[in-house]
Amino acid sequence: MSIAVSGPIVLVGAGNMGGAMLAGWLKSGVRGSDVLVIDPGPSPAVAKLLADSGVQHATVAPAGVKAGVIFVAVKPQVMETVLPPLKGLVAPQTVIVSVAAGKTLGFIERHLGEAATVRAMPNTPAMIGRGVTGAFANDRVSEAQRALVHDLLKVSGPVEWVRTEADIDAVTAVSGSGPAYVFYLVECMAEAGRKAGLEADLAMRLARETVAGAGELLHQSPDDAARLRQNVTSPGGTTAAALAVLMADDGMQPLFDRAIAAARKRAEELAGNSRRDSVSRGSL
Repeated sequence: MSIAVSGPIVLVGAGNMGGAMLAGWLKSGVRGSDVLVIDPGPSPAVAKLLADSGVQHATVAPAGVKAGVIFVAVKPQVMETVLPPLKGLVAPQTVIVSVAAGKTLGFIERHLGEAATVRAMPNTPAMIGRGVTGAFANDRVSEAQRALVHDLLKVSGPVEWVRTEADIDAVTAVSGSGPAYVFYLVECMAEAGRKAGLEADLAMRLARETVAGAGELLHQSPDDAARLRQNVTSPGGTTAAALAVLMADDGMQPLFDRAIAAARKRAEELAGNSRRDSVSRGSL
């Protein structure tokens, strides 16, 4: 990384997402000796990565260590248990990064105190280096810390910083949950192909490779999605006939409007539960 870290990068949780982040850091040039992984039971693959790279490993937060970065990559439902033992790692120079959906800055502050903190929302393609991450930093995060966190997150794909913490709920609805929408699109295309007379396995292969290929074209092309759609749509042709249905007033746009609204509402509810939990325990 281009920015020096005053203390180790502490990765809490080395599951699928945490392990992918760790592999990305090491590949990007972070020295294994600069990383401490806290995980009571890393997978065999992660354990081998730790041994091969010289990354430090502990089952609990060690005493006497002050972190440069604490990267919390555990499931939201265990944050209540995981965070309190980490407080001893926090120093004035520490920046905390949480990828736990629905856990607010206030919730994190209740456990770790007033510190520079970033909420980040990566999505599952981050595990193969093709994700996108939305992030929000509180007022205590310095420009240098923000740049460092950006470098740590971008090993999994582009990083987009949002203006308010509430915007993380919209990020969750669009990109955090978005891969599932795409996977379901493949299911729907395959089922429609089956109903059109194709064998089910063939319809699934066609749908899967079509979506994967279209995604790669979108990734590599300088054109936006609307232009790419127009390029493949001949006037009066088969694509135009299908799009007339998908783009109708009762087609995909209003359906996605409702879906994204429902996902955002649920994210807001989860964040609200996190805030109420903090208030009920007398921290805010």
